[in-house]
Amino acid sequence: MPNRMKEFRGMSDEQLALTLKDIEKHLFQLRFQSATDRLETPSEIRKAKRDIARIRTLQREKELAKLQALPLDQLATRIAALEKKEAENAPGKRTAHRQAQRLKRFYLAKGGQLPIPEAPAAAAPATPTAPAPPTPKRGSGK
Repeated sequence: MPNRMKEFRGMSDEQLALTLKDIEKHLFQLRFQSATDRLETPSEIRKAKRDIARIRTLQREKELAKLQALPLDQLATRIAALEKKEAENAPGKRTAHRQAQRLKRFYLAKGGQLPIPEAPAAAAPATPTAPAPPTPKRGSGK
């Protein structure tokens, strides 16, 4: 196990992503073999799951290290962008909400203050948008 972690730690982000993809494919094949009763070593499934967990843990550690290096104003900008995406009711709203909550906790831990101050108006000019035309009601067709 420790040798496997050392091997994973020596990989770049791209290599980790490729390895994760390969192991996930291998796990799928193992599950398929298990369903058709052709799996010779059932412990392989457990090993693949653990390798996936190890890689995801390393990816998260690297992500947290990058966030730790960011200044507070850049964290605030990322939080504002995620909140905007959440407010737009676009696909991915739930993921944006979760990421924003995670970043807010990180922001507070680094010493930031909530609510996050608005970005200066010069940086993001307001563009007026025309209201959307009313949508026809679907009903009985009268």
